[in-house]
Amino acid sequence: MADRDHNKRILLELLKRPGNADCADCGAPDPDWASYKLGVFICLNCSGIHRNLTEISRVKSIRLDFWDDDLVEFMKANGNAVAKERYEKNVPAFFYRPQATDCAVLREQWIRAKYERQEFSGNNEDPWDTTCSGCREGFLWKRGKDNRQFLKRKFILSEKDFTLMYYTKQVSKGPKAVISIKDLNATFQPEKIKHPHGLQITYLKEDHTRSIFVYHEGTQEIVSWFNAIRAARFSYLKTAFPTASDSELVPWITRNYLKEGYMEKTGPMQRESFKKRWFILDSQDRKLLYFKDPLDAVEKGAIFIGNKEHGYKVTNILPQGIRGNRWKCGITVETPERQFIFTCENEREHREWMEALNQVISKPMSPQDYTMEANVRRRR
Repeated sequence: MADRDHNKRILLELLKRPGNADCADCGAPDPDWASYKLGVFICLNCSGIHRNLTEISRVKSIRLDFWDDDLVEFMKANGNAVAKERYEKNVPAFFYRPQATDCAVLREQWIRAKYERQEFSGNNEDPWDTTCSGCREGFLWKRGKDNRQFLKRKFILSEKDFTLMYYTKQVSKGPKAVISIKDLNATFQPEKIKHPHGLQITYLKEDHTRSIFVYHEGTQEIVSWFNAIRAARFSYLKTAFPTASDSELVPWITRNYLKEGYMEKTGPMQRESFKKRWFILDSQDRKLLYFKDPLDAVEKGAIFIGNKEHGYKVTNILPQGIRGNRWKCGITVETPERQFIFTCENEREHREWMEALNQVISKPMSPQDYTMEANVRRRR
């Protein structure tokens, strides 16, 4: 009969092997679970997804469940590094690999793509077609700008033209919008959109950031759209920066925003009443965008956050004589042109905004950042 404590000690030792100390699927540290059919060590959240893949995966707690000797031997012979070589052999550079903080739909489809559909193992008869992976056509539910209802719209993504188009009527009557891939970003926003598959797509039009909010009921479909957009973006970046390596371009394909949430702000004279606004800090473009509502299609304004060596500074106090309405935790952002005054609802939000803003201000500026700075200044 298997020795419960002995096998538990072996499994805990296996966690110290290279690759096993982090979840095989999302990278979360210190995984406490394992799939004894796939031979991988995983976190609690990912184990919940594996439970729904009963034909290919079965999970146990490393510390709480009983392990037979043969299952422990199987885990010894496999592990995360072996599984990565087997199931992630041909992952395209543009394909998004979810992190522990990503939404459930991204993690679920990554796990299904690896183990259930085996899209990257080289054994699948229908793997990702990297020659035309940035081309896609289909229907998504899009939030209307005026009535705020989600309506079914046709979308066409073209890697050849580097465009994303959508139609409100028949295709023959032309697209409602033609969006350039050049400045496009896509990020999942389930809480903001109030749909588990909600996707926010942002782009620049006349130097203003515009957003469209979409979803699809099918988990595989919406994640396929997301990765198709990433493929088109990756193709554009390789064209725009032909000497850059894949590893240099991948972080620029799409990004999650560094921080989002409500703050109150006053006007340029600092005598105007404080108004509640939704803010997005985009660390890649070094812009702090603000909106009246989180789902507004167009930003009300943008503040460029430069480097501390170029006259930019953030402090956690308000100027003398300035008081917010209800919120008292103040932030002052100084730029070469003016001060921007904000208040946060509580100390936790205040701390998170200070950390995020200081993170951007501490980064050196790139040549592209100087262009962005000039564009933002020109708008004022």
